[in-house]
Amino acid sequence: MWNLPNILTLLRIILIPVFVVVFYIDALWTPYAAAAVFGIAALTDWLDGYLARRWSQTSPLGAFLDPVADKLMVAVALIVLLQADPRILLALPVMVIIGREITVSALREWMAEVGARATVAVSQLGKVKTTVQMISITLLILRDSLLGFWVYPLGLMLVYIAAILTLWSMVVYLIAAWPSLSGQTAMNTRK
Repeated sequence: MWNLPNILTLLRIILIPVFVVVFYIDALWTPYAAAAVFGIAALTDWLDGYLARRWSQTSPLGAFLDPVADKLMVAVALIVLLQADPRILLALPVMVIIGREITVSALREWMAEVGARATVAVSQLGKVKTTVQMISITLLILRDSLLGFWVYPLGLMLVYIAAILTLWSMVVYLIAAWPSLSGQTAMNTRK
């Protein structure tokens, strides 16, 4: 249970309140520090999965905590960003991304109950979506210029791309799960 991948996942969860506290500190360095905390958490997301597979240290705890940590980190970051910039322009992709995460989590839980969890396993599209999300959120956290480059518009554009990828991956998961959701799997096994 206490292997490095699981410790990295727990670190990501611990970094969530650290990120929130740093985000709300009123100082010039705050966006950079908050982006760094979020970036470290995002890197642990990639690293814990890589190490767990590479070292054969997968565990039930890690399989449970990893997606929970990811969704908490993204949802909390998007909520504080929306609170800092409460415009419809940001609210729309935030609603799409958080809504998708809830939907796909519920779908995976239900598919596991019917013994078809592998049908909605994480895909390559999901990994691309996560990468774009992490980059967009980091740029939105930075908000102002970085090395003379105004990053907020780029972050906003990328969060819309992430929202589109989010919807696309959700549709892919729902299509894969449709036989189970529509009862066709049960009917096919009775024939």
